[in-house]
Amino acid sequence: MTELPKTFDPAEIEARWYAHWEETNAFRPERPDAPPFTIVMPPPNVTGSLHIGHALDVTLQDILVRHARLQGKDALWVAGTDHAGIATQMVVERQMMERQERRSDFTRDEFVAKVWDWKAESGGTITRQLRRLGASCDWQNERFTMDEGFSKAVIKVFVDLYSEGLLYRDKRLVNWDPGLKTAISDLEVETREVQGKFWHFKYPLAHGSGHISVATTRPETMLADMAVAVNPSDERYTAMIGKLVRLPITGRLIPIVADDHADPELGSGAVKITPGHDFNDFEVGKRAGFAPADMLNMLNAEAYVVQCGGIPDELVGLDRFAARKRVVELIEADGLLERVEDRVIQTPYGDRSGVVIEPWLTDQWYVDAKTLAGPAIEAVRSGAIKVVPQSWEKTWFQWLENIQPWCVSRQLWWGHRIPAWYGPGVRPDGSLIIGDVIKVDSDWKPISRTPIEQKVFVGPTENDALTQARKFYPVGTIIRISDDWADRGESEADTAVLRQDNDVLDTWFSSALWPFGTLGWPDDNAAKTDFPELVEGLSSSVPHEEKEGASTSSAKSGGGEGRSLLAKHYPNDVLISGFDILFFWDARMAMQGLHFMKEVPWKTLYLHGLVRAPDGSKMSKSKGNTVDPLGLIDQYGADALRFTLAAMESQGRDIKLDEKRVEGYRNFATKLWNAARFLQGNGVGASASVAAPSATLAVNKWIIGEVVETLAKLNVAFADLRYDAMADAIYHFAWGTYCDWYIELVKGAFDGETRSVAGWAFDQILVMLHPFMPFITEELRDKMGARGGHLLIHARWPEPEAVVDAEAKAEVEWIKLLISKIRQTRSDLGIDPKKTVTAFIAKIEPDKFEWLNRSLLAVKRTARLDQISVRTPEGFVELSEAAALIGGTGEMAVEIEGEGRVQLVVDGLIGSLDFFGAEDLCAERARLAKGIEAATKEAESVGKRLDNPAFIERAKPEAIAKAREDFAEKSGEAERLRAALARLG
Repeated sequence: MTELPKTFDPAEIEARWYAHWEETNAFRPERPDAPPFTIVMPPPNVTGSLHIGHALDVTLQDILVRHARLQGKDALWVAGTDHAGIATQMVVERQMMERQERRSDFTRDEFVAKVWDWKAESGGTITRQLRRLGASCDWQNERFTMDEGFSKAVIKVFVDLYSEGLLYRDKRLVNWDPGLKTAISDLEVETREVQGKFWHFKYPLAHGSGHISVATTRPETMLADMAVAVNPSDERYTAMIGKLVRLPITGRLIPIVADDHADPELGSGAVKITPGHDFNDFEVGKRAGFAPADMLNMLNAEAYVVQCGGIPDELVGLDRFAARKRVVELIEADGLLERVEDRVIQTPYGDRSGVVIEPWLTDQWYVDAKTLAGPAIEAVRSGAIKVVPQSWEKTWFQWLENIQPWCVSRQLWWGHRIPAWYGPGVRPDGSLIIGDVIKVDSDWKPISRTPIEQKVFVGPTENDALTQARKFYPVGTIIRISDDWADRGESEADTAVLRQDNDVLDTWFSSALWPFGTLGWPDDNAAKTDFPELVEGLSSSVPHEEKEGASTSSAKSGGGEGRSLLAKHYPNDVLISGFDILFFWDARMAMQGLHFMKEVPWKTLYLHGLVRAPDGSKMSKSKGNTVDPLGLIDQYGADALRFTLAAMESQGRDIKLDEKRVEGYRNFATKLWNAARFLQGNGVGASASVAAPSATLAVNKWIIGEVVETLAKLNVAFADLRYDAMADAIYHFAWGTYCDWYIELVKGAFDGETRSVAGWAFDQILVMLHPFMPFITEELRDKMGARGGHLLIHARWPEPEAVVDAEAKAEVEWIKLLISKIRQTRSDLGIDPKKTVTAFIAKIEPDKFEWLNRSLLAVKRTARLDQISVRTPEGFVELSEAAALIGGTGEMAVEIEGEGRVQLVVDGLIGSLDFFGAEDLCAERARLAKGIEAATKEAESVGKRLDNPAFIERAKPEAIAKAREDFAEKSGEAERLRAALARLG
């Protein structure tokens, strides 16, 4: 046993223990024959730093991993980072700008090398911060989405999906970021409310008089209008369907088409259709018969106007917002501007660039998400994937059943470069199609391509592309690879130049492979076939070489040496994820896992909420209400933050994080620390037993039973993934049951049995609490006594091998009730806590008499009583002397005497407490009456406010909630004081 310092210092303990755990590989002990438990960490961006959302996510995962490790499982927590294409490229380019450098000053390989240099120097910030939180990941096998093995998996998935017809190139609308000059995902789009305008234009009918009215928030897009849509049921326009209007400014003739997208109840009922610059219009355009290749695209990659559809020269080259202003001026000059309305507009912005996102028509690579979504839908519907909370299943189905093609290409240099090479097409006569089929911008990025004149070769490597090309081109054709997209060195009559696609893959494409790509796939190809009903119709499209060697028996066999990491740990057990990436990551992992592994990626999907400010508002830097988890760790310790997040994590609810809660759980840690010091001071040390020691005293039997009941609650909460229930069970047992009651009841009576039981019960607390507060529990267990080098992180989950002793429980619970009643009475009457008083018992049942007699010293000490007197035929005598006089029957006359005594009634006991003399009693009655009057008045005042409909209608929700809390508090206070006054008689 090592004496604990008087002061609890979390920082010193956390740094020391984490270093020891990691140095000794404690996070992944050798357990080849143990049953597996697997979880993968959502890979944070390599550019990132720890925010409170990460802290919640990682804490919830670590609790499950540490619990599984304590259960003796082969617990694998896969850790790693995402290469974060856009974010990382931005960071590096920003640093280059400080040195007056541009990306275009370097070759692609040179730039990518600079990014790798940056990662080596600065890319480990967030993983170091995760260690501060206590994340017990398998850091020795840390993965990165751009490392060699994982990249191999990404390229294989791309190539296989392409060969199966599930990945293709298409011209569609994307979210285009003109600042970054790349397509971005919906997750990277931030919608803001912007004060804008709604312009109403007249479009003249081409033949005959009249016009049709349309409205828009983006006037510049009218230059690329291709139709006007009206609802087929709108009788105002029935006769106009099929007719033409003359588009202002350009003079082009465009048709009036019928489409349900037009709502007769909104505006004029007619809608301008710009299929190349609006997602809804794109679908309307396709229904109207416009092929995507024929849709007009009036902007370039930087959102400047380009020539299309007869745009006047004065508008070509203008920025989209300058063009907006000029378009309105020209329409007004032609007398075609009807009116302008001020309106708040929901406007999409790039979350990193901060510029307005433009729906843009461009050639990109797409995955046939609808086909892949089928098995993912069925997996949840069948229960193969359990979604917690279950309420998210509806969202899962709604999104996957209406899923759109998934754009997976990004116009960047940092990332997994698309393994596709373009070469000239071949005419029927065998000659090559030569020409300027590719145009580039100043960064040598392609800005236009002509697919019909190009042949694409998709393969894992350049050599694969060359092999395909040799089979495709006529004999004698010279084939070479070039990485130069400039308009030089093009193909000639006898030479085919192949150039690799300049784009990279969306980071969500690579991270979708995380559950199996991190476990050695595809080199370790343990594809499963245990779930055929989910992948029916897909297996025939899997390449033959994937099917060979797939071993169902090895994948499902028990532990044992020789079993591969992939076979043992796929599928994962659970995925912890924020609900906000349900579509972008979770669903796509399910799609890719089922397709390539033929089994779900994880058995349970747990979706947690957001961490919000104390008032419930969303945290944001602009509001100044963000919380720095590292700052909280510095102030209160990692254990306190972790326990706070777990205790507040209630399925389906967001967390309103209040720093006072963190402070409170820091106090909880201090309570444990002081309890350990007290136990050491009374000769209580480490327990040598997993099973409960034998006990004869009721208080010791009781605490053993409380361990049993607490463990049962914890096991149920872990099974149900109820983090709040887990934290509640161990907190109330450790603080309330053990520290506040058990230690107080046995204080001053530490015999051999009590030391043994006290040490064992404290050990169980440390083990049960370890997943939540790993640092302090490891420290306390270490200091309580020698363990032969055996760490708590590798201890056994409690197995008390004991039952609840009902008689002992009844006895101790009654003693607790009696003490609590006396304490509450003292508190209600404002009695000085240091003052000792006499208790008089007029009547007590025999069993209660025995219980009280056995715990007499503990009751007197904890309730601050100087004497407990019992009425006997001989009068009131000290309880310890009363047994012989009353014959142990407890049959006594009920009589409570003495001015100033306060009635005490507990189950099986009637008596009084001698607090006051006559004068003091009158003063106390007056004090209570005054308090009742004040509390009642305040409660009535708040009640009137809550009864006022105007207040409920106009007040902020937080003000209403506060008023309700005040009303409940003051009403309760008045009721409590009335009860105290009644006890005075």
